[in-house]
Amino acid sequence: VQLQAFGGGLVHAGGSLRLSCAVSGLTTSDNFMSWFRQTPGKEREFVAGIRWREGTKRYADSVKGRFTISRDSAKKTVDLQMNNLKPEDTAVYYCASSSGVVTRAVEAGSWGQGTLVTVSS
Repeated sequence: VQLQAFGGGLVHAGGSLRLSCAVSGLTTSDNFMSWFRQTPGKEREFVAGIRWREGTKRYADSVKGRFTISRDSAKKTVDLQMNNLKPEDTAVYYCASSSGVVTRAVEAGSWGQGTLVTVSS
């Protein structure tokens, strides 16, 4: 699976950004597509995930109610809509593909390159 992330940038606190991950090479429709994020000196942490076929979603507590993950099967993209952004959301965001539900970075299968999100206070 090949993944390519887009959409990072600089935004003021309270603002919104939408990240997109282009997906190619999927051999099964049952992959779990997810977004993780990482800041310097910290482990990569789970943000949100979605089952490609069923559409069931999972979120980290820190982003519930603010972030929404979605997938477009026709366009083969996985998007992360981020609203009410906070300075602590500043990180490099990565999309990942896994064969099962994964919330630990060490268990993820394939990774895209990261995209930087910076939220100013």
